[in-house]
Amino acid sequence: MKNLIKNVWTVLMLLGLFVVTTTTNADLTISECSTGAECLDIGFQYGTGKGIKQDDFKAVKFYQKACDLKSGSGCFNLGLMYDTGKGIKQDDFKAVKFYQKACDLKSGSGCFNLGFMYDTGKGIKQDDFKAVKFYQKACDLKMDRVVLILGLCMTLARALNKMILKQ
Repeated sequence: MKNLIKNVWTVLMLLGLFVVTTTTNADLTISECSTGAECLDIGFQYGTGKGIKQDDFKAVKFYQKACDLKSGSGCFNLGLMYDTGKGIKQDDFKAVKFYQKACDLKSGSGCFNLGFMYDTGKGIKQDDFKAVKFYQKACDLKMDRVVLILGLCMTLARALNKMILKQ
């Protein structure tokens, strides 16, 4: 079960890296990017190496600025970087913080990943009820239903397993 969760989590994180809007001029410096969408796009380019040399450290800086400019996707991608330790020291607690901020800014991906953190107890106290709450919020924000169903099924399976063990 742990390997399944780890594999699913890896796939979800990789899918999450594709939360972008449009591409922009990647030659802009961090001080020149002025909108959340613009900073997000440049961060994505650095994170994936699309059109420029791949650099996770620079991607983190642009995602941070996008998040500061109230981009839910910027906060989500920053949380993902903390979650995976790409371009910055891995920190589950900070990942939770940025997923929460992304969710507050109406990012379905942020809500889903926050739900997953509650689901697995990664970076925050495990809580099935909060996990379902954030999975539902992700659904309300039009997150891909297949991904949501997978998250809900994992929570339900664990809850059922706990009930069986108590008997």
